Amino acid sequence: VPSESASCATPSSGSCPTQPFPFNTAVFLFSETSAKMCGITAYLGKKQASTVLLSGLARLEYRGYDSAGVAIVNAGELCIKKKVGKVKELHAVAKDLQGDVGIGHTRWATHGEPTERNAHPHTPKDLNFALVHNGIIENFGALRESLKRKGHEFYSDTDTEVLVKLIDDCMKKSNLSLEAATRQALTQVVGAYGLVIVSKENPDLLISARMGSPLILGIGEEEWFLASDASAFLEHTRQVVHLNDGEMVVINRKTGYQVSTISGDDLNPETVELEGSLDLIEKGGYKHYMIKEIMEQPIALNNCMRGRVRMHATSAPTARRASTCDSPLPTTSGLFLGADTDAPKEQPHINLGGIEQTILKDGQSFSGLDKLRQARRIIICACGTSWHAGLVGEYLIEDLCKIPVEVEYASEFRYRAVVLRPEEDCVIVISQSGETADTLAALRHAKEAGCMVFGIVNTVGSTIARETDGGVYLHAGPEIGVASTKAFTAQVTVLAMLALRMAHGRTIDEARYTKMVKELSEIPELIQSILESEEQRLIEIGKVYRYAHHCLFLGRGYNYPVALEGALKMKEISYIHAEGYPAAEMKHGPIALIDNLMPVVVIAMKDSIYEKVKSNIMEVRARKGCVIVITDEGNHELDDICEYVIHVPAISEPLSPILTVVPLQLLSYHIAVMRGCDVDMPRNLAKSVTTE
Repeated sequence: VPSESASCATPSSGSCPTQPFPFNTAVFLFSETSAKMCGITAYLGKKQASTVLLSGLARLEYRGYDSAGVAIVNAGELCIKKKVGKVKELHAVAKDLQGDVGIGHTRWATHGEPTERNAHPHTPKDLNFALVHNGIIENFGALRESLKRKGHEFYSDTDTEVLVKLIDDCMKKSNLSLEAATRQALTQVVGAYGLVIVSKENPDLLISARMGSPLILGIGEEEWFLASDASAFLEHTRQVVHLNDGEMVVINRKTGYQVSTISGDDLNPETVELEGSLDLIEKGGYKHYMIKEIMEQPIALNNCMRGRVRMHATSAPTARRASTCDSPLPTTSGLFLGADTDAPKEQPHINLGGIEQTILKDGQSFSGLDKLRQARRIIICACGTSWHAGLVGEYLIEDLCKIPVEVEYASEFRYRAVVLRPEEDCVIVISQSGETADTLAALRHAKEAGCMVFGIVNTVGSTIARETDGGVYLHAGPEIGVASTKAFTAQVTVLAMLALRMAHGRTIDEARYTKMVKELSEIPELIQSILESEEQRLIEIGKVYRYAHHCLFLGRGYNYPVALEGALKMKEISYIHAEGYPAAEMKHGPIALIDNLMPVVVIAMKDSIYEKVKSNIMEVRARKGCVIVITDEGNHELDDICEYVIHVPAISEPLSPILTVVPLQLLSYHIAVMRGCDVDMPRNLAKSVTTE
């Protein structure tokens, strides 16, 4: 998105963002909210930097990390504190540091073990400056050897220290300023980075640059902030500038900030005012973010559908839109309150502005919706939980729209010889954060091939949102827990809206369309009923199976991706080995593992293949397997067959994954808690991945 407004020392007021997905929407809270491995925060102003930095790092803990550190300049000295472990341990040794300019970092180990010598910030030998860095320098090995030959010594195993020594070498050998040396050094770097530098010699200066790793500039009254995620400084300012790849910002206490390209061409970036509140990133009385986000799903899906799914009456309707201030949940049908029960028959409508807009590409104008409808093939690229949502999307689009769909792991898509035909193919990329490195690379690969690319992301202003041709925001709100929950149900909801919009008037009849749109609008209430009626039952099941070493998840059709997602949730937060399979594939290997110690979770909705799944359950029981089944309310055929039966409301088969996944989220959560696991920050994992 081209930058429009001038850089300045003070924030502009009332500025509006240039929307990459151009439908009416507020810039909702953290512009690049779902952060990833490692976190950066920096401050220059009048406050004590230690207070700002440490509170910012605490808000970035969900990104995943194993060590933390700060560097603060005071009275001509560069004070550095590092600790392996949690931010609270760093707080104990750094809270009394004095100074009003500094940088902070949470590190997720990539090069070198999690030790204090590998923790950030890193410095040159003379301690002239300190640097924090997210990302991976791919050519660090060659650079390291070159610098060693020049006499530089290294104290850590990190690629970041190589970058520090490279900047130091440019300064000393070419007699350059810190800013000029940074620019020169970055021309030699291959890889991803988001970095901030603080200078011992100039306490009025911060230097930052971005290439592939998110950075946001926060602008206050005579104070400036830099962070991987705006949540780190939201309590201080809501005025932000999004840095794009290949950009640098230099902040000077006296003259303000200037954004430029790394090569030195000045830019005039737009200042955006964030909306939202700190309450959205607090736990709100819940023990963990994950359970909070599971419980928030009715509200999240209401927000996801608000203004997009509408049930219009044919004449003089008395129905009115639900007020966001009145109640988080609808009280009648779907998104509407106050409907007259004697009102005329409702006619549903789905509007996705970011898809239906006119898109300019290569000098031609297209309707995004028409382009998708006319595609001979749709390719969905994603990673992890988003990939599972993409699989549901494949079933939805092929079933409702009759268009072939392929779902690709983004990490594989860019490295294999995928045959792309720009005139026939459309690509959809899915990412909660909008910053996932592999998904971003897949997007760029598809665009280079000339394909139209659409995005489904949660984070307004993220890189994927800015680089796609069109798309849809989830509006699910910040997701802090590493294990994705509400983002998955919101992604499937968006894919369902998209498939229905594409199919309407073309490949499904009006009766089916009306029924499914009405059911879709009611899903928030149905999830609420599951949360209220089934959680205690799932806690009881958790008590029984918390000591299991292995677990199998089975589903068929639309609920096969849900089995995969249930297995992923179980393994990533409880550390129980779990696998998801199409139920019929159990006979082709996994059945050998089943015994009376193996819990088997089966999704058996009374859909088109219910009888087949029921047969698969009998095969498990014949081998003394322990079966936990998820099925429709009112279905008691499995009560005497399975150890535990969880009921969810009956719904059209294509929409069932949005409901059936909720008990699996709760089951995994409660088992993990009972096992004493760190639910919000599982070992070795980060919220999303910004490195390959």
